Amino acid sequence: MGATAGAVWGRAEQQDFRSRVRGTLLGVAVGDAFGAPVDGLDLDGIREEHGAEGLTDLAPAYGRRGAVTHLTQLSLFSVDGLIRAQVRRDTGAWHPPTDLHRAYRRWAATQRDWGPDLRRKDDGWLAHEEWLYVRRDAPRALLLGLGDETMGTPEAPKNPGERGPEAAARSAPFGLLVGWEPQLVVQLAVECAAQTHGHPTGYLAAGAYAVIVHGLARGESLDAAVQRGLALLAARPGHQPVTEALQHALGAVRQGLPTPARVTELMGEGTAEGLVAVAVYCALVGEDVRHGLRLAVNHDGPSAATGALTGGLLGALHGETALPPAWLAELEGRATLLELADDFAMEMTQGPALHGPAGSSPAWLTRYPRA
Repeated sequence: MGATAGAVWGRAEQQDFRSRVRGTLLGVAVGDAFGAPVDGLDLDGIREEHGAEGLTDLAPAYGRRGAVTHLTQLSLFSVDGLIRAQVRRDTGAWHPPTDLHRAYRRWAATQRDWGPDLRRKDDGWLAHEEWLYVRRDAPRALLLGLGDETMGTPEAPKNPGERGPEAAARSAPFGLLVGWEPQLVVQLAVECAAQTHGHPTGYLAAGAYAVIVHGLARGESLDAAVQRGLALLAARPGHQPVTEALQHALGAVRQGLPTPARVTELMGEGTAEGLVAVAVYCALVGEDVRHGLRLAVNHDGPSAATGALTGGLLGALHGETALPPAWLAELEGRATLLELADDFAMEMTQGPALHGPAGSSPAWLTRYPRA
């Protein structure tokens, strides 16, 4: 698996890219945190608890406002794994799915251990962040898929019947590989999704979501990014549920004002393809980021996942400054998210200056060990 040489990075291009990286990661997290308090409630339950308009502002979950779930935690480890893959490339070892699997295994350790083990220097800095050592309702498929050292692949996936949205919801960072060809972004997201979600619908929805983010991060419109995703999926066996869900989302845009009933209809059974379709729809019809996220969480389905998926699209499309500042101010882990986003942007635009033939930064290799 390879990549293109990438763009020539001038200062303006670097700043735009960093804004989209920050926007994507913060968008995933703020959508996740917004939806978490009503995750598992139907629309009647949401209205009973939060009024006739449903949820319109952050509300407490896990004992605080702005708390994130396992979806944000795993997205952070996706970024960590991608940076580590780039750093390890210097050694001649280049297999990003392996680096992502190691990163996800580091996340799985946070769900078992009491706190970080500072003796494990190869863990890097992210796995030493104490706030990540909280259990936020990670489903069994994630814990089983990452419960041993065997890495699932599309040919021999873990949990072959699993169609849930969790693999898609951790896949936004793959779309930030803007120097990669789109078909390689799809392939990487699919390979990494199969580590926990082995049904074709589960892993192809992750590939579709990643390549849509990729188009947005490159400056395309959302409609154009979805059309590219549809074209790339068409050659893959088992693509029909995913492509039909995305086409349904595009068609729903022209069917009048958005309603919770339309969102619930797009969601279908609450599996990955329906939730990605909801995210596309809400990002297309939302008047602004806040409105798009309100549409994404006020319905009868899993609100944290739909919020995270929609937030990732809106953040990639508009950049960090479009996100609601009052929500960001209360967001759990915001400092870590920003630090990791900036590290990713720096690695992707200036990696050779951090580690390469001319010399390496010891601090960088401590943060992102080659091991």
